[in-house]
Amino acid sequence: MNAGRTYLDYNATAPLRPEARAAVVAALDTFGNASSVHAEGRRARALIETARMEVAALAGASPRDVIFTSGATEAANAVFERAWQTLFVSAVEHPAVMAPAQRCGADLHVIPVDASGRIDVGALAGSLDHVLADSSRRPADTLIAVQYANNETCVVQPIAAIAALAHERGTRVMVDAVQAAGRLEIEQRALGIDYMVLSSHKIGGPQGAGALVVVNEAKLNALVVGGGQERGRRAGTENVAAVVGFAAAAAAARREVGDVTRLAAMRDRLEVGLRAATPDAIVIGGDAERHANTSLVARPGWPAETAVIALDLAGLSASAGAACSSGKTSRSPVLAAMGLDDDIAKCAVRFSLGWATTEDDVSRCIEAWQRLARKRNGERLVA
Repeated sequence: MNAGRTYLDYNATAPLRPEARAAVVAALDTFGNASSVHAEGRRARALIETARMEVAALAGASPRDVIFTSGATEAANAVFERAWQTLFVSAVEHPAVMAPAQRCGADLHVIPVDASGRIDVGALAGSLDHVLADSSRRPADTLIAVQYANNETCVVQPIAAIAALAHERGTRVMVDAVQAAGRLEIEQRALGIDYMVLSSHKIGGPQGAGALVVVNEAKLNALVVGGGQERGRRAGTENVAAVVGFAAAAAAARREVGDVTRLAAMRDRLEVGLRAATPDAIVIGGDAERHANTSLVARPGWPAETAVIALDLAGLSASAGAACSSGKTSRSPVLAAMGLDDDIAKCAVRFSLGWATTEDDVSRCIEAWQRLARKRNGERLVA
């Protein structure tokens, strides 16, 4: 982290944890190929398999279910390489899920959400039953894809109910747990989730690493062919340093999951402070279940891009929505799906906290927002 700056954009990427940095540095001296049978190769293989156990523990899965990838985007894309017949994908999915779902050629049904960003499980059940009433539709070739927690609002979806619905109908379910891992208790096998997507850098591990966790012997085409790595599911020599850094971050994050009090208290204090400075500000998704690290705040008349630039000049890093959409002026599909007025949606600024956030960071954010509010004697910012 840069000295003198306040970083509140953990949902885009978290700062590298000390444990992960140490693991990466140590692994760089492990030069053996993990597919080799000599001592150096066995040493590399041991590091990878230990890492697999740590990531599996984070997901509540079995180590044999974990496939290491270059990141969550690759993992999500891999799921849609299977020849699905029918897809049900929530309207608030990350582009890493929505784009391959749209591209794969299956019959795609977009699951609507309410004004809080939550899926109506009853409506999903009705739509699913209507589609499966057609005898040509095969439940086993039907996939429901939902986020555990949204990357913009961090509103939590009713995953247990959705997974139960999928089981009852005989369909498969995929969960993007990128924003939930390390922040919520996850029990993939207990819930019966077939496919789960994870990311290293969202929890304080290195960028360029992630995992696809495949349980219940769910079908999966090989991500990459040409070698026997990852039990034949993703060929290519493993990135040992990235994998062990991911595992170190997973272990640290898992230790923190049970205690969300610290983050929740700071998140709540941040929202109180921002709204005290700008009483007309709106906390988007604030009336729904969210995990504790995120505030998506909009003040009418303050374009988000301009506000984020002003905050950046004041030494504070925040986001105008999802990192993958930074610099784009199009309306957020997530906020559009929630039915949010465009004049509000274009003013949404996301503050996301994490493992290294302090009370002083929150105070500096509130002070920067207050200065922004006083600027030009209350005149609106112009994009």
